[in-house]
Amino acid sequence: MEHRHLGRSGLKISEIIYGNWLTHASQVEDERARACVRAALDAGISTFDTADTYANTAAEVVLGEALKGERRESLEIFTKVYFPTGRKGHNDTGLSRKHIRESIDGSLSRLQTDYVDLYQAHRYDDATPLEETMQAFADVIHSGKALYIGVSEWNADQLRAGHQLARELGIQLISNQPQYSMLWRVIEERVVPTSRELGISQIVWSPVAQGILTGKYKPGAEAPEGSRARDEKGGADMIKRFLDDPVLEAVQRLEPIAAELDLTMAQLAVAWVLSNDNVAGAIIGASRPEQITENVKAAGVTLDADVKARIDGVLGDIPEADPAKTVSPAQRLS
Repeated sequence: MEHRHLGRSGLKISEIIYGNWLTHASQVEDERARACVRAALDAGISTFDTADTYANTAAEVVLGEALKGERRESLEIFTKVYFPTGRKGHNDTGLSRKHIRESIDGSLSRLQTDYVDLYQAHRYDDATPLEETMQAFADVIHSGKALYIGVSEWNADQLRAGHQLARELGIQLISNQPQYSMLWRVIEERVVPTSRELGISQIVWSPVAQGILTGKYKPGAEAPEGSRARDEKGGADMIKRFLDDPVLEAVQRLEPIAAELDLTMAQLAVAWVLSNDNVAGAIIGASRPEQITENVKAAGVTLDADVKARIDGVLGDIPEADPAKTVSPAQRLS
């Protein structure tokens, strides 16, 4: 496993990150979830990403149990705050000082740890002054409950404003967690250049485009049984945007490239996002341990310029690159 610095900090993370969105305490029984975490550890993954909102806090509980007994100093544990949790009352959401203070304590209890390595704003909160949010995050860091601050799906202007306030408060905003894949490139035009300038890394989710880039979805055919496209609780709504025949036909044309490199389609997809020098890590999820064992082989793979040019040629104008779509509408707070 290769490790990369996260932002302009001294923290190193595994370039393949295990994430438990849509799996732990949801799609996957606890015993199998623990087996997936064990497979991740055995594969050299040291970085684990979760959020309080996943399975309404239950995913943090499962991850905490799965990591119990591991040497804490050898792990990097990330979680997030923003979306509704618990009883989902009027203050049980957003990035207010109250919600952040209560949420960090809940997350630490569920994860069975004294601190998280990275505490992330799961989205930008238009309803709370950014100064209040960043001061609350500074308090979390100064209390020793988190080491660094990150965000998720912030646009370039939001990153710049947050980074400036963080510096003034004596803390480090070192990461952004956006959706990014061969098919979803909305961060490339503005977010990535701004992040490079500020010393912020990307920790990307859905590098395989919710499974589309595995090649298992065939044009003109029904989605496979047991796939995410058939699971209303497992991201079926999000994957719909890619289930068009022109997209699926283009993805099928990537198979010869993967075969020439002796990679699976999923490995090619993960290696592609890791080829962006602003990406510190790619989050992979799994419902079976063998998925981790296979996908982790993308670590350390180098794709040369000719390969990336061929991929671009195959996909043509299929990838979404509009920077205005930085936040998926399905993920906005209602």
